[in-house]
Amino acid sequence: MSRKNILLIHTGGTISMKEDEETGEVKPGEKNPLVEHIKEVPDINLISTELFHLPSPHITPLNMLQIKNYIEEMKKIKNIDGVVITHGTDTLEETAYFLDVTLSLSIPIVLTGAMRSSNELGSDGLYNLLSALKVAASDCAINMGVLVVMNDEIHTAKNVTKTHTSNVATFQSPQYGPIGMVNKGGVFFHHTPIVTNPLHAETLDKNVFLIKAFAGMDSSLLNGIEQLQPDGLVIEALGQGNVPPMMVPGIKNLLNKKIPIVLVSRCFNGIAQDVYGYEGGGRQLKELGVIFSNGLNGQKARIKLMIALETTKDQQALETIFAT
Repeated sequence: MSRKNILLIHTGGTISMKEDEETGEVKPGEKNPLVEHIKEVPDINLISTELFHLPSPHITPLNMLQIKNYIEEMKKIKNIDGVVITHGTDTLEETAYFLDVTLSLSIPIVLTGAMRSSNELGSDGLYNLLSALKVAASDCAINMGVLVVMNDEIHTAKNVTKTHTSNVATFQSPQYGPIGMVNKGGVFFHHTPIVTNPLHAETLDKNVFLIKAFAGMDSSLLNGIEQLQPDGLVIEALGQGNVPPMMVPGIKNLLNKKIPIVLVSRCFNGIAQDVYGYEGGGRQLKELGVIFSNGLNGQKARIKLMIALETTKDQQALETIFAT
């Protein structure tokens, strides 16, 4: 079997940090410890780079675009069979989804991270990285879209989310579960994800906000957002896609100003639907022109809306984009 050429991109995060033995503080050091440990892997030719060294709360959509552009550039000039990206876990799912929505490459692209820093007891970073490299080198992972590999499991970028603040099994795909597993025997898939056509993104300068609905919420936040000249808004609605009636005037005002509003549910299972016909119910919101997303969480819907608005503000086009 020929050796696979795997592009390994380090971006920072807990997987590249160390715990201070005196204070217990976890922070970046002068060197990425993974670079010292991962130099040779059986049957893999590593092409390794540290694109940047940022904690994941510091990651911006422009950094995500930088990763995308770098992957595409490297694929043009080198014979790359797969890509692995090490990333902080707080925003890992957003970067994974951004790449999934914008890249059109068939090669495996895998993100991984760690919940424990490199020198903590039970550190999971090195093991997760080795698992991710196995998946990236697997022919079974071709045409599977962008994947997240953590804790022996393989998840799709669309469905995976961080569910626990500190547990090593934090990454789950509510309602759907993982699509495969990694163990000493190899890489095994038991589901095939639906891969959609990519969205075009050369720049990212749209101002898109994300808010969560709560009991008794009125239009105050919506009116405040209007003053910030938004290009779009995502609302995490209640239940199947409903909001308190006091929010409706603010929603109408934004829609009248041609500001697209995408609705998701704040529940992590199920999808938002236009079922209820009362004031603030999903049926009314749909009739007003609110766009319902097909099962995305709020942070991913925001990423998708930012990208979509780079090419269109047409209502029908946006509805089609968010139907998949």
